[in-house]
Amino acid sequence: MPHISALTLYPIKSCAGIALASAQLGATGLSYRSIRDREWMLVDAQNQFLTQREHPRMALIQPGFEGEKFMLQAPGMPALEIPLEQASSAASLQVLVWEDTVPAYDSGDVCAAWFSRFLGIACRLVRSHPASQRCANPKWTGEIKVPSLFSDGYPLLLISSASLADLNQKLLAQGRAAVPMNRFRPNIVIDGVEAFEEDYAELLLIHSSDSPQHIKLKPVKPCPRCPMPAVNQASAEVEQNPVDILQSYRSNALLDGAVTFGMNTIIAQGLGQTIAIADGLELQLAF
Repeated sequence: MPHISALTLYPIKSCAGIALASAQLGATGLSYRSIRDREWMLVDAQNQFLTQREHPRMALIQPGFEGEKFMLQAPGMPALEIPLEQASSAASLQVLVWEDTVPAYDSGDVCAAWFSRFLGIACRLVRSHPASQRCANPKWTGEIKVPSLFSDGYPLLLISSASLADLNQKLLAQGRAAVPMNRFRPNIVIDGVEAFEEDYAELLLIHSSDSPQHIKLKPVKPCPRCPMPAVNQASAEVEQNPVDILQSYRSNALLDGAVTFGMNTIIAQGLGQTIAIADGLELQLAF
């Protein structure tokens, strides 16, 4: 039976994720213990966002919990606690994420020094500001206003394990190593469907024990792929990009030939509800 097989929250854009057994569906994506997906990000001295594309060592920054504390770990660094309660004295600033300039809170000099030391560049940690008006592209959401924090544009990224298995079969056939799912950084992984079946889903209906009604997720846009899947998430080494194999069969005419893998997804019904690993689901397909 089709079901959810993995849930991952990425509190800091382009840093490591937290594997979860369950998560709440918020307007901007997954949340857990009040922490939202891509609620924080790193910016450079010009307040422009940083990612693994240019700084692969970001993959080694691992968020997690120690009791009620939200903590970060990185090789050779002391653990860093990130306060969850936003300080009223925190400075606000304008930051750039892709083409959007949005307000954010600065997380302070201690955080800035920690990240700057580990990455070897001057940078600061910022947190999404409630005044931000950033939204997903209405062209793809059907003109529905869908708020976005610091993700590349959409609340959720959905991939099936069968799609990854299909890619890995092609990699192995060419004498290359298989890659794990974390190269593609999805929030939700589903099992029990055919490879790339998620591409044709009009709706994903989730049978959650937390909700008497179906939770409805709507895949809206294929996810274009960049150099980031080349970054080994365990070592931060830049390896041969699996996207070059995808290029031979995953070019999308709707996106001017861009190579796509996974579906950007919005929440059509079920805000505030909880989804969990092993929750059953069904795909309503539209060809």
